[in-house]
Amino acid sequence: MKSLLSRSQPTISQQAIASSIAPRSIAPLSIAQQSLRKLSHGLPLLLGIVTLTIASPAFAAQEIMMRTITVTGQGSEMIPTTLSRVQLGVEVQGETAEKVQQEAAQRSSAVINLLRSRNVTKLQTTGIYLSPRYDYSPNGDQRIVGYTATNSVSFQTTTDRAGTLMDEAVKAGATRIDGVSFIAADEAIATAQQQAIREATQDAQAQAEAALDALGLNRKEVVSIQINGAATPPPIFYQGALEARSTADAAPTPVVGGEQEVQASVTLQISY
Repeated sequence: MKSLLSRSQPTISQQAIASSIAPRSIAPLSIAQQSLRKLSHGLPLLLGIVTLTIASPAFAAQEIMMRTITVTGQGSEMIPTTLSRVQLGVEVQGETAEKVQQEAAQRSSAVINLLRSRNVTKLQTTGIYLSPRYDYSPNGDQRIVGYTATNSVSFQTTTDRAGTLMDEAVKAGATRIDGVSFIAADEAIATAQQQAIREATQDAQAQAEAALDALGLNRKEVVSIQINGAATPPPIFYQGALEARSTADAAPTPVVGGEQEVQASVTLQISY
């Protein structure tokens, strides 16, 4: 009986061996922990791939920028000015401010009504002035001797009608013409701008090809394009005085508009 008990119970050394061999109970990992462990194992490889992907295009771009030529071309187009902007007015002098202002208003109304009946465009008042006139004595004293009233308007019309309209305005009551500016139509300016840009681009390409050919280099591709400007040209301004004509059969005032220049500039960067 004693021997049977001794055989059935393991010794201390047997327990140690059994415990080392028996599998230990391990707490299961959460899904988040398992994902993090997988990501940490693959992270060095992933970082290596990303680093190579970013560095390669940057190095290639830097190499391209080191082998480029930058040229700027110019283009210009001349277009006729078919529109005229006229500035004219009424100037009246008299003894009292009220009198000269009333007369200037009446004359201005007659001029405006005439221009409206002729279907001019962009008709607007550009100035209304009333100022005293002084007489100076030898000892430096001054006294008011009268007043001057001036009302001015501007309008736009085709250049071939500008001279006739100015003559009619003078007959209606205008006493001064302050100036005429000549401009091209918006459609003509837009078309000329596009053509000037084309010419500037072709000029830049020709310059690049000439320089590279002289150096024995081959042109590759355009890296960047910059349009520096194709702005609307300023109007051609003519300033002069026109005196009123009393004869009905006088020849109309001649008006010749001339031409405007539309310019453009284009900068190209070309690799070789």
